[in-house]
Amino acid sequence: MPRLESLALLALCTIVPAAWAQAAPPPADQPLPRGLTPAEQAYLREHPLVAKRGGAAPTGPLWCPPEYAPAEAILIAWEGTAAWNSILAQMAAKITTVGDADVYVGVDSSALQSNASSTLQAAGVDMARVRFFIKRLDTIWIRDYGPRFVYEGGVRVIIDHTYNRPRPYDDAFNDFFAAQMGFTSYDIPLVHGGGNFHLSGLGDSYATRLISNENPGLTDQEIIGLWQQYQGVNTTLETPFRVSVDATQHIDMWMIPTADRTVIISDWPLTPGSYEDVICDGVAATLAGQGYTVYRTPAASVNGTHYTYANAVICNDLVCVPTFTNSTMQAYNAQALATWQQACPGKTIVGIPCQSIITSAGALHCIAMHVPKASGGADPTIYLRSLNEPTTLAPGDQVDLQWISDDDVETYYVKLELSLDGGATWPIIIDSFQLDDGSFAWTVPDVNTSHGRIKAVVYDWDEGIGDDVNDADFVITGSGSCIADFNGDGLVNTQDVLSFLNAWSAHDQSADVNGDGSVNTLDVTAFLNAWTSGC
Repeated sequence: MPRLESLALLALCTIVPAAWAQAAPPPADQPLPRGLTPAEQAYLREHPLVAKRGGAAPTGPLWCPPEYAPAEAILIAWEGTAAWNSILAQMAAKITTVGDADVYVGVDSSALQSNASSTLQAAGVDMARVRFFIKRLDTIWIRDYGPRFVYEGGVRVIIDHTYNRPRPYDDAFNDFFAAQMGFTSYDIPLVHGGGNFHLSGLGDSYATRLISNENPGLTDQEIIGLWQQYQGVNTTLETPFRVSVDATQHIDMWMIPTADRTVIISDWPLTPGSYEDVICDGVAATLAGQGYTVYRTPAASVNGTHYTYANAVICNDLVCVPTFTNSTMQAYNAQALATWQQACPGKTIVGIPCQSIITSAGALHCIAMHVPKASGGADPTIYLRSLNEPTTLAPGDQVDLQWISDDDVETYYVKLELSLDGGATWPIIIDSFQLDDGSFAWTVPDVNTSHGRIKAVVYDWDEGIGDDVNDADFVITGSGSCIADFNGDGLVNTQDVLSFLNAWSAHDQSADVNGDGSVNTLDVTAFLNAWTSGC
């Protein structure tokens, strides 16, 4: 994946927040909670959020990785109080040591980066695994506005939504991050908070009907269809908690899949039979009936604060679980950690004190976003997005060959090849050292084939290689009706072989049957393949 910054996207990230800031309420002096402030509620009554529209959806095969899939990094936003930053630092220390992952940190300025570095280092973070991104943000709640990753054709891409808060700098972060990292980004036309979404690696996904309230112009089935189209998942919509109990109404406050068929769901020991308890018991029973192993962790609403142990962060073989010093909840910390250990055998379970942040309607999961590993490991991957449907081309046609690519480090260049026999051989090199910028303007050569294919081969700086072939044969209507009918008598027989060999031996240009401008052994291969197939 090239690390080439898109000037247009970076300009958008600069301009859009400034324009929004003129209309949106000014940020409060205190750190913003995960839920809406009264000022934000008043603002939204007059200025309802509208989802981003336009742009393409993914076209390749999709897989949306669960949070227990291999992670390259955990993305955090260095915002809020010193106590909140201490939680980030404690989690980052575990992620970079026990969790075998990097930590990507969004900071407002270089001065704040220096402050964050000192705090992280003092907490025992492996600073070699930390990367900073200087970009102004509004809040710490990056789960709700940060990048949702899917694999398109094995290549990581970002699915971006319109943040369900009038917080313009947060909402613009994903465009900035995609440009910095070289990721393709798609805008799903939904107003959404990312914490209201969970999924398994088998494509089962879950959200509360908060998403329906946030998108009143769409039916439930249309919302489910958009997630299927953009993320390749099948979503079940659940009943949200009461706002008086959970200001966010997000599903990540009471549910989290830990394996393909394992899930943790809150239980309410202090208020059995309550509205929230009935919701959790019902979903637990339904999923158990579908073959899930269901574990329950305690939850409670105490003095207006929703305490939950389900709002945790899984990072490879590490799980960071919130713990609390509230007198009611302290007794449940050990039980919750033990349940997590049962649900995640072989993983290291670590409690992170979250009393200072849970009163703002969020915990660990709310302040972390997963960046999955590149699917090719040390080798790059590439997905060819062009000519994946049968089509007919004529010599001289201009075709914009497009692809996306990915790597664990950085790609170097792409080679493009043409096959005339459905991919059995690749006699024509279209371009050998194409900059990996995602496109190439191809002039179709004067060849004749009904089995054309394009192959894109990507190379990285460590000599890793990956490739992809377009999905369908295409036709090129060259000036010759049939390559194998070399003597033009309308028949394909041994006379054509003799005629071709005579021309080839004499280096006659007519023997350049693959159209690459040279008469060589590649022409022999191309001719014999065509002759064997009868044309």
